[in-house]
Amino acid sequence: MFFNSKMSMVDPEHALPGRSAPITVNNRHYVTGEPIQPPFAAELDTALVGMGCFWGAERRFWELDGVVSTAVGYAGGLTPNPVYEEVCSGLTGHSEVVLIVYNPGQVTYAELLRVFWESHDPTQGMRQGNDVGTQYRSGIYYYNDIQKAAAEQSRETYQQALNAAGYPLITTEILPAAEFYYAEDYHQQYLAKNPGGYCGLGGTGVNCSR
Repeated sequence: MFFNSKMSMVDPEHALPGRSAPITVNNRHYVTGEPIQPPFAAELDTALVGMGCFWGAERRFWELDGVVSTAVGYAGGLTPNPVYEEVCSGLTGHSEVVLIVYNPGQVTYAELLRVFWESHDPTQGMRQGNDVGTQYRSGIYYYNDIQKAAAEQSRETYQQALNAAGYPLITTEILPAAEFYYAEDYHQQYLAKNPGGYCGLGGTGVNCSR
């Protein structure tokens, strides 16, 4: 391999080729019983975030009132339809992400952002705690200009709170939502299926005002 640093984004020349067929997953949320794949009901919206290991991150959102469904997967990379081992190699460029399907009449996008900021440390770059590599980078991937503006404003607000607490600059990337690739079925709602499973999620303890 010419590329051997999991702390740096892979370039297109060295990215893995992937495959044409997507991974097959069970289209039923293990906790809520709702579909995890589109189409979703017209009154629902979607959000996409990355905050380290997606097992704990997904659980943080499915526990919220107003969140109808969640799924874990890969986004923001170069390799089509990657599998977990490929993402872990650092040679796909993807981050581990959570797709959140929510009812905006019951929970706002601003509330999802608050939970996002407070549930991990967004200042750590290409890692989250003991999980090291580009797949664990912090990111908000917006679907429209309203989400983009809300994400950028919340980042500014949270940076001020972090500054007051002595934390460095936020490294969270805020980008248009790229194609979302579903992770393997055993990853979906992992901590509901494995209650004692690993969760490396941990915040800074700094509140994010809205």
